[in-house]
Amino acid sequence: MSELHVVATIPIKPEAVKEARSVLSTLIAATRREAGVVSYDLYESASTPSTFVTVERYRDQAALDEHMASPHLAAAFAAAEPLLAGEVAIHPLQPVDVG
Repeated sequence: MSELHVVATIPIKPEAVKEARSVLSTLIAATRREAGVVSYDLYESASTPSTFVTVERYRDQAALDEHMASPHLAAAFAAAEPLLAGEVAIHPLQPVDVG
């Protein structure tokens, strides 16, 4: 099996950015301790203010499934829900063969 890559965009209300950073930092720390996580990084968009982006790598599909069912992810979604300015978009990525 090959690694899985995922990108998620998280639009936050401008007035809630500081609180969102705290919620997302807690999520990042807990997720990085998961056995199947290769990397899990948080960024803030330079072109779209108050939009956060996670760039994630998992050992395999089972590791991603485990993350999606984790209590700390559920807690982060619950804490972030009132801070959101729109829908969280999760993008599992597939490699493109460029020859």
